[in-house]
Amino acid sequence: MKIKPFQKKDCQSILTLIQELATFEKEPNAVEINVEDLERDGFGDNPKFQGFVAEVENKIVGIALFYERYSTWKGTTLHLEDLIVTQSMRNKGIGSALYKAFLSYAYEKKVRRVEWAVLDWNTHAIDFYKKTGATILKDWRVAQMTYEQLKKYFLK
Repeated sequence: MKIKPFQKKDCQSILTLIQELATFEKEPNAVEINVEDLERDGFGDNPKFQGFVAEVENKIVGIALFYERYSTWKGTTLHLEDLIVTQSMRNKGIGSALYKAFLSYAYEKKVRRVEWAVLDWNTHAIDFYKKTGATILKDWRVAQMTYEQLKKYFLK
């Protein structure tokens, strides 16, 4: 297994893993992006994300996708958007290796906090994160608005 930074040529494999995650999270039709979006947003003049891929026998089997945020209390933080390992390659240490690569990157950059969201029913992931020393917050809730909700709000 090799862990290495994202490259533009990885975008189709990254998208395939994102779609697999959406199916796992019971939202198979929720992915709206395409390869061109990933190429533009991750590898243009102002990249919006970065990450690591895990390769086994020259095939990408996992990703850790993250981006920088700013906390008014802490300063620079990193948000781990997705940590994905294809179903057939789970429980082989690949997710742990990607997670460690992300945390190592954050540590080297001296960010003040790393954060991510985990679904409350994904107890396997929750247990994994707790074992690594992460705090699972119980008193915060994620709030979101889709583009359609934004449009409805502004067109009242």
